[in-house]
Amino acid sequence: MTALTRLRLTDYRNYAALDLALDGRHVCLYGANGAGKTNLLEAISQLGPGRGLRSAGLADMTRHDAEAGWTVSGELEDRRIGVGLDTSGNTAKRQVRIDGAPANASDLAELIRIVWLTPTMDGVFRGGASERRRFFDRQVMAHVPSHGATSSRYEKAMRERNALLERGFIDPAWADAIEGRMAEAGAEIAANRVRVLRALQDSVNARPEGHFPKADIALEGDTEITAASTPDLATIAESLADALREGRRRDIAAGRTLSGPHRSDLTVMHRPTGAPAREASTGQQKALLIGLILASAQALAAAAHDAPAPLLLLDEAAAHLDPDRRAALYDELSALPGQAWLTGTERFLFDAFEDRAQRVEVTEGAAEVMA
Repeated sequence: MTALTRLRLTDYRNYAALDLALDGRHVCLYGANGAGKTNLLEAISQLGPGRGLRSAGLADMTRHDAEAGWTVSGELEDRRIGVGLDTSGNTAKRQVRIDGAPANASDLAELIRIVWLTPTMDGVFRGGASERRRFFDRQVMAHVPSHGATSSRYEKAMRERNALLERGFIDPAWADAIEGRMAEAGAEIAANRVRVLRALQDSVNARPEGHFPKADIALEGDTEITAASTPDLATIAESLADALREGRRRDIAAGRTLSGPHRSDLTVMHRPTGAPAREASTGQQKALLIGLILASAQALAAAAHDAPAPLLLLDEAAAHLDPDRRAALYDELSALPGQAWLTGTERFLFDAFEDRAQRVEVTEGAAEVMA
């Protein structure tokens, strides 16, 4: 089982210092609101690719009045991994270490993958396309860690193109160069999304019928449609470059780029009723969301030869479930090869885990293993 057996924090959020020794079972964090339970989950999320479950800036995670940056480190099986904010130079930057030696994020991604669910995701089905893209791209990044860097390249090129559009005139040669870079990155984004969508849908289909309903998922976007029909990145990029070139006049009028994977959407259908997820009840949406997160973790576990089994971070997931669904969730988590970390205000919420999980009481800036 992939598990953290130690977690250490220094000057992270409301923790001046924390050294939490664990035995490899699932971890249930309980305590009052504001004690720092979500801060612990966020700290763990920093060990994976991306900006973590709050998408916070590096400096924002430093404890108030701390003299330097923060560090998060852990023991993962027989490896020591850590990240932190290095403030020793002229510019504060993220620092990664593995077994005490400097490393980079791609090295870290070979050792740990992380999937999470937070209360802010509860409105993803009723929200706008950007929220669903963000949710799905987070799943993609867990499967394809380079997806984040590819998305950054795409967004940088798009900002350059939008700057040209705002001038009201585009030099064709200049635009061709920018759109070429944008199309190359966009093709990778679409191919990554299609690959993970298929893996996720296969995982959903393989799940047993139960307390967390199955979903039918699809991507709406011209670039993803092309990627679904061919694995050739050059063909996908050429199609996107053509769309950008042909849409210049329209985009000048709009003042922004209207073609590309930044405009795509994820559609989710509640299979038991055949209705769009946005029309489901709040309870159905929560169960559907949990089912998708479990399917994502199961898909990663099935690809264990390519990636380590994921850690799951579930913030307040149990609080809104009835006792039967809570028990079903804990049974499903226990069947996965990756460790789960859960939060709740009360210890009794985790009773159905029995001895399959450790309980950790969280108080302001401190945490203590209770069982």
